[in-house]
Amino acid sequence: MASRAEPPDTGGRRDWRDVARDAADLALLGILLTLAAVPLLTAAAAAGTASAAVHDWTRTGSWPSARTTARRFGSAVLPGVPVSLLALAGAALLAADLAALATGRVPGGPAALLVTALIAAGLAGYAGLVVVEVGGNGGGRWRASARSAARACLDAPTRWAALTGVVALAGLLTVLVTPVAVPILAGYTVAALHAVTVRRPVSDAVFGGRERPGDPNARRPVSVAVAGRRELP
Repeated sequence: MASRAEPPDTGGRRDWRDVARDAADLALLGILLTLAAVPLLTAAAAAGTASAAVHDWTRTGSWPSARTTARRFGSAVLPGVPVSLLALAGAALLAADLAALATGRVPGGPAALLVTALIAAGLAGYAGLVVVEVGGNGGGRWRASARSAARACLDAPTRWAALTGVVALAGLLTVLVTPVAVPILAGYTVAALHAVTVRRPVSDAVFGGRERPGDPNARRPVSVAVAGRRELP
C-alpha cells in the first residue's frame, strides 16, 4: 500500500491519482480484511488489525508495513476469539428476532419490529466505535476499548448516531451491490468509521511533504473518543 505523503513540490495538493491510489488501498484493505475473517473466529482480529492500519494511515499518511500488520494480526487472534463468538451470537440472535417479528411468529407487530431494529442499529453503531477504539490501541485491548466506546456514546450521542448511520448505510449497500464488491466495501466502511469519529484530514499530518514528528505519547493507548474531542473545533 502506498504512502499518502506528498512530494515537496506539490505544496500539499492532491490530484486524481492520489484519490485513485487511496481508493485502491482501501479496496485492498477490505479484501484482506474479508479473507482474514473467513474462518469467523478470526473476524475480531481481522477487524482490529484493519482498524489499526487505517488509524496509522489517517494520522501519518502511510500504511503500516506488512510485518507490522502480520504481527498485529497474529497477536490479536487468540484474544479476539471470544469477541468474535460474542459478536456472531449477538448478530444471530438479533437477526432471528427481527425475522420472527417480521413474519408474525412473535407478537408485537410493526411497533416491536421498529424498536428492535433501532436497538440493533444502535448496537451496530456502538460496535463500529469499538472497532475504531481498538484501532487506536494497536488492534487489541477489546475490553478497554469497549468501555471507552460506551463512555463516548453517552458523552456524544450525535456521534453515536452518525456511526450508526455509517453502519446502516454499509449494510444497505451490502444488500444492493454485487457479492464480489462486498469485500471492497468493508475497507471503505472501516475508513468511514474513523472519519466520522475523528474528522481529522490526513493533510494536517503533513508539512511540506514531510510527516509530523512522532507523538511522544504514541506508544500509550489513547482513547479515540478522547482524541476526537480534542481535535474537533
